[in-house]
Amino acid sequence: MDLEIEAIKAKINQLKAEHRTLDEDIRRLEEGATFNPIEMQRLKRRKLALKDLLARLESKLLPDIIA
Repeated sequence: MDLEIEAIKAKINQLKAEHRTLDEDIRRLEEGATFNPIEMQRLKRRKLALKDLLARLESKLLPDIIA
């Protein structure tokens, strides 16, 4: 079980790094002279997908609480 938790934490860290990189790429694209709306949409869609995946993985780390 501990190995599974560590693997999830490692994946979360990897995805957070990718999310930060996408932020930087989006910022560069916005500031660039040649704005490409299709590329911007692709990056934002990937960023949203990462956010959803991060939320699912982080929820796996929470203990099950019976209400």
